[in-house]
Amino acid sequence: MSRNSNSLHGLFSVADRPSAPLARTLEAIRTHLGMEVAYVSEFKDDTSLFKAVDAPGLEGVIKPGDSQPLDDIFCRHILAGRLPEVMPDVAQEPFAMSLPIMQRVPIGAHLSVPIRLEDGETYGMFCCLSFKPDPSLNARDLQVMRVFADMAAREIEEERKEVREQEARAARIRGMLAKGDFRPVFQPIFDLSTRRVVGFEALCRFSGEPYRSPDVWFAEAQDCDLGLALEIATLRKALKMAEGFPRDHYVSINASPELLVSGQLPALIGQSPGRRLLVEVTEHARVNDYALLSRALDLLRARGCEIAVDDAGAGYSGLQHIVQIKPDVIKLDIGLIRGVDADPSRRALISALLYFARETGAGLIAEGIETESEAEHLHVLGISKGQGYLLSRPLEVPDALALAARSSRAA
Repeated sequence: MSRNSNSLHGLFSVADRPSAPLARTLEAIRTHLGMEVAYVSEFKDDTSLFKAVDAPGLEGVIKPGDSQPLDDIFCRHILAGRLPEVMPDVAQEPFAMSLPIMQRVPIGAHLSVPIRLEDGETYGMFCCLSFKPDPSLNARDLQVMRVFADMAAREIEEERKEVREQEARAARIRGMLAKGDFRPVFQPIFDLSTRRVVGFEALCRFSGEPYRSPDVWFAEAQDCDLGLALEIATLRKALKMAEGFPRDHYVSINASPELLVSGQLPALIGQSPGRRLLVEVTEHARVNDYALLSRALDLLRARGCEIAVDDAGAGYSGLQHIVQIKPDVIKLDIGLIRGVDADPSRRALISALLYFARETGAGLIAEGIETESEAEHLHVLGISKGQGYLLSRPLEVPDALALAARSSRAA
């Protein structure tokens, strides 16, 4: 394969992109050199572990995750100076021919340079090989290999940095869970005509350092594969605190589709027998299997729970989501409610959802009511229940219990 200046220009235009993954770097150098295999290895004790491989059609010969003893292959011996970094014809190197790898793989030509990280550590090797000799391989090709090995080193440094940051985030989440640095708060839900409390939504506040909003904590936990663990821990504490509310007030809890299909929520809810529960299906990602989710929701309905779609009108909580879940309650997102008193389009959309709710027997709750004008316009439209800072901010448990008791006595 020709290695003229135009192909070399294309080579660099692909691989020197800051976001180019290691796999594309390997593909670029392998294609440029016209060789069958390119790979990056990592040294692990006395083993060479193949971290990234580009070898189209040769997955049975070499693939990521494979490993070889360092004494059996070229890498360690190249670093020690017993073999050259460029071997156009491996058969001309008696020591190379004596290594066990040559009994398993017929290597004809080979280039290899070390990957050195910023701290001087030799991470592994950047290698290309062919099954036939290639007399055209020369020092210029070796220099190109060094350039790409440096690129690979930078990508590996970035990956290691990301892994360290991910480990730090996971440790922060685990530490917060171990200490229980979170507490439930309860935001009242009101009848908009009487301004009487009819229920409470369980929310969460975090006291762990650094201070961050709940959505940041939950997003970070999800990113670390700890989202389900955090969700279960916060729900368990919220349900325990909710046991003190009068029975004439329902409690609303938030549950992700992941938690719902995991089958773990019924056991948690079992800790609150006789409690009226509204399960709000939160959704920040597309649901891939509505049949599975529907079966999980049916089990909750069989236990006496009602099901709500949260944040209707935002994100993925669109019409299909509502139709598939068949909710008992639709909670209108703050994005629809804010400015409803001055926006005919918002009022029209709410009216359409109100018609849908009436036709399907669902209730509507407006979230994020912040002004008397918004509350009045919603009431006129026919929205009977709502919550928001105008009516009450989320309350600590003692304050929520006191409000619930007063509301029950006034009923």
